[in-house]
Amino acid sequence: MKKKLGRIFCLTAVTLLAASCGKADIHVPIKAEETTVTTAQGHLVGFTAKNGGHVWRGVPYGADTSGENRWRAPRPAPAWEGVREALNFAPVCPQIATSFTPIESFTNGELEGSEDCLALDIYAPANTDQKALPVMFWIHGGSNVSGASQMYVGENLAVNENVIVISVQYRLGPLGWFSHPALVESAKTFEDKSANFGILDLIAALKWTRENAASFGGNPDNITIFGESAGGHNVVSLLASPLAEGLFHRAIIQSGSFDSVTIEAARGDTGELPNPSFKVAERLGGPDKFHSASLAEIFAAFELETSDAEAFMDMPRIIRDGVALPETPLRDAFAAKESFHNVPIISGTNKDEMKLFYLFDERLTETKFGEFIVAKDQDFYDAASDYSTRVWKIRSVDRPLALMSKAGHSDVYGYRFDWDEGGKFLWMDFAKMLGAAHAVEIPFVLNRFKLLGDADKIMFSKKTMDTRETLSRAMGRYWANFARTGVPQSQGDPTWPDFGTDAKIMLFDSENDGGLKVQSGLDNFGALLADLKSDPRLSSQQRCEIAKGLIEWTPELETIMAEVEGCG
Repeated sequence: MKKKLGRIFCLTAVTLLAASCGKADIHVPIKAEETTVTTAQGHLVGFTAKNGGHVWRGVPYGADTSGENRWRAPRPAPAWEGVREALNFAPVCPQIATSFTPIESFTNGELEGSEDCLALDIYAPANTDQKALPVMFWIHGGSNVSGASQMYVGENLAVNENVIVISVQYRLGPLGWFSHPALVESAKTFEDKSANFGILDLIAALKWTRENAASFGGNPDNITIFGESAGGHNVVSLLASPLAEGLFHRAIIQSGSFDSVTIEAARGDTGELPNPSFKVAERLGGPDKFHSASLAEIFAAFELETSDAEAFMDMPRIIRDGVALPETPLRDAFAAKESFHNVPIISGTNKDEMKLFYLFDERLTETKFGEFIVAKDQDFYDAASDYSTRVWKIRSVDRPLALMSKAGHSDVYGYRFDWDEGGKFLWMDFAKMLGAAHAVEIPFVLNRFKLLGDADKIMFSKKTMDTRETLSRAMGRYWANFARTGVPQSQGDPTWPDFGTDAKIMLFDSENDGGLKVQSGLDNFGALLADLKSDPRLSSQQRCEIAKGLIEWTPELETIMAEVEGCG
């Protein structure tokens, strides 16, 4: 619908709901001696969570990235003496605070965070003496410009499924993705020549995990990367990165993306991407300022899309630099087994992905009494979400998994998350306005129903508690067993077949609305067009508006969408 939303879609949108656990846990931790472990940097002591699991917060895996380390590959974390208390979250990586990152100390519209932010939060069951549990390495979303590991508390998944869960922080926005010839010329290592510093951070964190997993009860030879939205986009990037070889053994992409930009476009040699690096360097006062400028000066050199406190920084991300990522389009890497890491892969989307973003589109919704968001035309609102969400699924599930299957990679699995039973309070009906929106699956995977703050008691009402818990525990089993064996199966649950030639995917829903079941068949743009042209919910003008919005996201649709009445 909107050009802004189109850009958000292409860059794996920031997630209002991606704070799957809402605000950080307010539980005040007390160190527990039984959590003392030894890492390559020194001894750590954590605490015991309310559910009995062991937790270590703010564990550094890389050095401070300020000054001479800015826009360089991450350097190793320094060692420490004595026993370090891992009770508090690390500072977040620098970002413009918005209501989409509900961290208590944040002030919307202000620059928050520290460049000394490369850290992990680690969750484990109490039986860490087993030394061979699967490790599930979580990468947060936030359009690669915002977010923090503390927004995703993994202790329930860890204890329920007897796995190690690690949530990682990595450089974001202008500090995570940037390319300039001066940086390449002054590089001290091959990795320093990259433009994808956020991806290099994730690679460094995976190396740290491989080296230290056993200390927390994990198996360094069984690491699964999983992430949502931009986190899913980063999972895709790691699958294609030659620098990530051997660092993980399975991959789960939740509402991710397979898009990338050329280094020429990122710099501003070609194309019209906002905030190309040559322009940024000019605003900053030249490359000589790259390592000496303050954080405020760096962020000021990037122009925000609007002056609104909730504006996102619009800039290139996931850059084809020939170092961390291939110079060819990221999507093309999955056409041959030799050009991506040949590990078992899951990719899926949610049934109503785009309702999260359309919820705030003033052309589609209005607010009653300053509190309750309702659709101006429910049919139009639903249809706008349906068609744009189908584009997301085609681009992030159907096409890439079909490409991998055709390349001879059989260990690929698809899913769609369908739970849409949010509660209702007066005029606000979460089932209609959010449904199975972007990021709603995360509380089910992590088994922690904290998502909307005070509104959680409405979204996740008591009457759906039992069926939600059943669905959540089933999803946790599938995810964990995939991490354990590379096959998302467990005794007593329906069989989740591989994608294969029939394009089979698993649908995840509660027992109230179909439960777990398998669906077959590839979606495609031709079928989408046919449905749009005949959709009885829409007027000709509404069809045209939807068509124009889809073209802005996916230019290849321009030719076939010209067939929509009134939009030629």
